[in-house]
Amino acid sequence: MRRHLRVRAKVSGSGQRPRLSVFRGLNHIYAQLIDDTQGHTLAAASTIDAELKTKLDGKNKTAQAGLVGALVAKRAVDSGITQVVFDRGGYKYHGRVKALAEAARKGGLKF
Repeated sequence: MRRHLRVRAKVSGSGQRPRLSVFRGLNHIYAQLIDDTQGHTLAAASTIDAELKTKLDGKNKTAQAGLVGALVAKRAVDSGITQVVFDRGGYKYHGRVKALAEAARKGGLKF
């Protein structure tokens, strides 16, 4: 919790450059693009998303996180967002969080 608050004290998103927030649960991973000035979510993706359900079968959690990163990047680029600020949510930049970030970069997001 303290690690998350420390990251959030330094990272803030705007309408031009929203915050890519990651939440890593035990079974699922979630990513949101958030405009902190207005408090709105601009785009989101997760492993419980209906668009990804069929693609996730038989993949490990890291591969699933990569698919979520690619989907959130696709949705962001479709809505005209190319630059974001990455909020790892206090998690180490390793494993699933890293896979999501790299897939989002490959999908066209710059951070």
